[in-house]
Amino acid sequence: MKNFIKEFKEFISKGNVMDMAVGVIIGGAFTAIVTSLVDDIIMPLISLLTGGMDFSGLSIAFGSGEGAATFNYGAFITAVINFLLIAFVIFSVIKAMNKFNKKKDETPDPTTKKCPFCQSEIDIKATRCPHCTSELKD
Repeated sequence: MKNFIKEFKEFISKGNVMDMAVGVIIGGAFTAIVTSLVDDIIMPLISLLTGGMDFSGLSIAFGSGEGAATFNYGAFITAVINFLLIAFVIFSVIKAMNKFNKKKDETPDPTTKKCPFCQSEIDIKATRCPHCTSELKD
């Protein structure tokens, strides 16, 4: 039993578990932001464009009375629209972050290389070393 507890402590204290926990917490907070953006900003604009139509109430009743089964296709349409909007917002945010990170991490291609024979620095396109005249293979 002591060995099991020791292994569990090692597992919990590893960086991967902590990274995952932080990721889940940040993901939950990011979900709240994206959901608010879609529900509170984008959906009202779409509602303005569609004349205030609310799809969520659209349904077909099978039978009559309070216990009649309903086919709620409007709720499905609303869920699909919400999914597409959330996917678009996440895509846009990730694309912007990648563009920002790419500029920061981008390093220029090398313009020189070292001669394997004399270790002199030469042009990257050189086929023969100007210092030792050795023929270079790519």
